Amino acid sequence: MPPNSKDTTGVLYESDAETIDGGLIKDVGKLKTTDGRKLQLVWVNIVLFVILHLSALYGVWLLLTKATWTTVLLFPFALIVTALGISGGAHRLWAHRTFKANVPLRLIFLFLNTLAFQDAVYIWARDHRVHHKYAETDADPYNSERGWFFSHIGWLCVRKHPQVVEKGKQIDLSDLEQDRLVMFQKKYYLLLMPLICFVLPTVLPMYLWGESLNVSWHVMALLRWVTTLNLIWLVNSSAHMYGKRPYDKKISPTDESFLIWLRFGEGYHNYHHVFPWDYKSAELGPYSRDLTTAFINFFAWLGWAYDLKSVSPDLVRRRVQRTGDGSHPVWGWGDKDQCSEDVADTTITHQRVVR
Repeated sequence: MPPNSKDTTGVLYESDAETIDGGLIKDVGKLKTTDGRKLQLVWVNIVLFVILHLSALYGVWLLLTKATWTTVLLFPFALIVTALGISGGAHRLWAHRTFKANVPLRLIFLFLNTLAFQDAVYIWARDHRVHHKYAETDADPYNSERGWFFSHIGWLCVRKHPQVVEKGKQIDLSDLEQDRLVMFQKKYYLLLMPLICFVLPTVLPMYLWGESLNVSWHVMALLRWVTTLNLIWLVNSSAHMYGKRPYDKKISPTDESFLIWLRFGEGYHNYHHVFPWDYKSAELGPYSRDLTTAFINFFAWLGWAYDLKSVSPDLVRRRVQRTGDGSHPVWGWGDKDQCSEDVADTTITHQRVVR
């Protein structure tokens, strides 16, 4: 059976009692489990996903052969802003409350989140909070104990496990219910989503730089959406199976090299499950050089994002020493494993002149 609240892995946000000691005293190890029940396939979803991915492959061909240079150059930017709606908005702002945002910034995140079309913030955050509270159990919507394919896309092609439904009803969502903008999006999502996710990305390229309808639809609408879906899904699948566990070797989430390389900021998943209330989803220094963190920092500079929460280096160090797998890199200046590149890139001020 899935664990009760006392057996959960990690925490949801900084106010949870389990975060007070950062897992230094209490072992937040989890009970991996699945009852192995037969999955009930949802054939409508399966057929739609097959058609969608085939259309996206056609979009790749169009991008390489038919698209204008403007579309080719703007396609990566479209991917980035779409992903920010999930990584910065649904994930860090609303699911984990790692920072706060004023109304204009919340509207921006809601627009980008709708552009990403991974369900309304309210639904996404609920599923993600259940995932953290019951990771790798039958209450986890994308339980990696059922395999890579299930945790990547398969969970969207089958009926939800009864435990997912039951535990989802018990998750506290009062903070989201008090956010009028979030509830507005939830109420009108089926009207807003088609317009923002599909109509705008199709019409704007045609109107602004003369792109064809075929390319606009298959590249800027479908390929953009499908690529972003799979990037986010990799956090549920690969980042729970492949990689290192510098912060807690007893849990499934990993620091996954490919996702780290992408610089969207969600690759340090082992860190995130240990310290989910950190707005960076990673450590300070080179670990926080990602687009999502930079986006939040920019709006913090403007004063639109505030109350940014971070974990102290000392707490991270003590947690790594207690539960890490030994793969955590250099801790301080002069460490024998410190890279020469890091030494060269370090600025040292107020140096004493030796006579």
